[in-house]
Amino acid sequence: MKKSRELELLDAEHIPKEALYQNLKELKTINSLLGGHKAVLSGYMNFYAYANYKILEIGSGGGDNLGMLKKKFPNNTYAGLDLKEDCISYSKLQDANINWIQENYKHHTPEKPYDIIFNSLFCHHFSDYELVEMLVWMNKNSKKGFFIADLHRHWLAYYSIKFLTKVFSKSYLVKNDAPLSVKRGFTRSEWEKLLERAGIQDYSIRWVWAFRYVITVYK
Repeated sequence: MKKSRELELLDAEHIPKEALYQNLKELKTINSLLGGHKAVLSGYMNFYAYANYKILEIGSGGGDNLGMLKKKFPNNTYAGLDLKEDCISYSKLQDANINWIQENYKHHTPEKPYDIIFNSLFCHHFSDYELVEMLVWMNKNSKKGFFIADLHRHWLAYYSIKFLTKVFSKSYLVKNDAPLSVKRGFTRSEWEKLLERAGIQDYSIRWVWAFRYVITVYK
């Protein structure tokens, strides 16, 4: 499937709060049922040890990935960063004890470095040039390494999510953006080229159901 460069509706600066909240609510369901949380957990387990990690998610959205990790591994310290104010306010309603930060990740300078940084369904919103910048930033600001969970661009994934969201979704954002996200997704070879451009050599790429790649970079 040819890669799309069409912007998603979620990339707009101004989205009605009610529409965004509905979108975040449905994305949590999609992540729960269609492998999003499983992919994040898979990335985390590549670093798992009996330690108290300081973990940051960039592009944290509605916060459901961090909520899932916190339930399984409550001894870690969690922070979520997102550019959208309404995403942060929604996340605080879900769990006020996680450190939610409204900021562009590129401007974020932590007082103490994070052990692990990750993002999920975030990278496909960026150009290749911006992605290389992101990979370099994540590598620089993580002590143990970082991981990424994002979509595998594939025709079956595209038509499946297009059908499912048409039937079950109440969000115009999800109906438009979910299939478009797949078309903006990646192949394994594209990830290999991006990592090479970022000067990163020690990594793994693993495919997980449903149609997601987990990219793990070790320090």
